[in-house]
Amino acid sequence: MPNAGCPTQRVFRCVGFVAVLAMASLAQAQSPGGVAVPKPREILVSADWLAKHHADSSVVILHVAREKGEYDAGHIPGAIFLPLGDIVVTRNGVLNELPDDADLQRAFERAGAGDGKRIIIYATGDHAPVLATRAWFSLDYLGHGDHAAILDGGLERWKSSGGETSTAPVEPRRARLTIQPRREVLVDTARMRSLSAQATSGGSEYVLLDSRPEKEFSGESAGEDVPRAGHIPGAVSLYWPHLLEENGELLPPHDLRAALEKRGITPDKKVVNYCRTGMQASFDYFVLRYLGYDASLYDGSFMEWSKAEGTQVEK
Repeated sequence: MPNAGCPTQRVFRCVGFVAVLAMASLAQAQSPGGVAVPKPREILVSADWLAKHHADSSVVILHVAREKGEYDAGHIPGAIFLPLGDIVVTRNGVLNELPDDADLQRAFERAGAGDGKRIIIYATGDHAPVLATRAWFSLDYLGHGDHAAILDGGLERWKSSGGETSTAPVEPRRARLTIQPRREVLVDTARMRSLSAQATSGGSEYVLLDSRPEKEFSGESAGEDVPRAGHIPGAVSLYWPHLLEENGELLPPHDLRAALEKRGITPDKKVVNYCRTGMQASFDYFVLRYLGYDASLYDGSFMEWSKAEGTQVEK
């Protein structure tokens, strides 16, 4: 039976046209080097999306902040306060390390983030993206990254899009979170030494990505509690705010990929992120995971590296 949209006498031309479209689509799905480009993952939501779903019973909204006063001053209705101090610890003099698995699990359970929930994370202020992505990274490490998402633009974008805020505290209902820690996303100093040596020798499948300000990467400034200024040999620099629009939202995927490609990061590469203490690096980590790239994080980051005996620092 002839195709209603493609009469018999034109069927071959229609098939040919479809083939051309398919080839064009394939070309768009590849980087200039011919490497397949993954589709962005559904771990970023807009303020419009949240406005439609924030009251859903399956949605848990977490407001991440260092101090509860930020939450009390105004939060998204229904949002639960998650203290940053519940999901980071100081270990061996290094700030902002992952807690023990059980402690991290309990922190999210206390906040109502459990199995079967869609967990939306946001923060407010100049470092809002970093606070939010650190919480997302923690959930990703526990095996729940696919069930969590970042609110694009944070609380500021929510308010500018017409969203209301509340000062009424929300008492979370304790949940049950089944964890499957993904230890492969963590890199320690010993592994970082090996990867640094590979990166400096050339031809490595790994890229070491430094998320700190350029002055800290160059060694012009050491950063607080960092004894030796500079960066890990073989690393490239991408200060995390460069991946944001002026309104605080993430750049479009094609612009994100372009920024990464300038640093030698293509979908076939494995990227190890670091910063001063693992906070800023969580943002670049999130961006890479959002784009479907292979990412891990050196949680001790440059604070640990610069204090470690025998490690090299480059300026």
